[in-house]
Amino acid sequence: MTRVKLCGITRQEDLAAAVDAGADAIGIICDVTVDTPREVTVERAAELVAAAPPLVTTVLVTMPSGPERAIELVETVEPDAIQVHGGMRPGDLAYLRAKSNTDVFLAVDADDIATAGVYDDIADALVVDSVDESGAGGTGETHDWEQTQRAIADLESPVLLAGGLTPENVAEAIRTVDPFAVDVSSGIETEPGRKDHEALSRFVTSAHHASKGIDSSVDDRRVIES
Repeated sequence: MTRVKLCGITRQEDLAAAVDAGADAIGIICDVTVDTPREVTVERAAELVAAAPPLVTTVLVTMPSGPERAIELVETVEPDAIQVHGGMRPGDLAYLRAKSNTDVFLAVDADDIATAGVYDDIADALVVDSVDESGAGGTGETHDWEQTQRAIADLESPVLLAGGLTPENVAEAIRTVDPFAVDVSSGIETEPGRKDHEALSRFVTSAHHASKGIDSSVDDRRVIES
């Protein structure tokens, strides 16, 4: 079944809603070089990670200045995984993976997936995202899913599909790309940094139904009650 990661969690109540909806993982954004309302302090990130229940994977999403800073963040926040944006040289990523007691995800630009092959034997997972010129995700823009599907066909690493996903389009994205997981942030918000609990529930339900081959055109009442 396709896993679901709900990213950009900033509040305890949004974390609880994500868990109740059946999310497999939650993403917490910290120490990034871009201005985003989804970023929290290192201290807050640690609190949210500690509040997550067992079997829900916590992912620290960051743009570290280098592998040493990434290791420092992992040691302080103690997530299950760290997701690196903004680019990191293969040797530095390998060093991070060797020195940190956590899984290492790398975000790659959907328009330049060919570079993912360089990291296929290094990263624990690759996040294919629509990124801006700084290398940050969360743009709310989709990319060419059919192109993505062809590009990832030979990768060994699990692929998380991100970029412009919503409760309305996630089923189509899964059927087209068949990723290991889907990753959403802005597509389930009432405003930047605050999650819409109904929307995130519909997103998780649509994603899980699509991966099971269930018709996702269920009515809102059934989705909310499921």
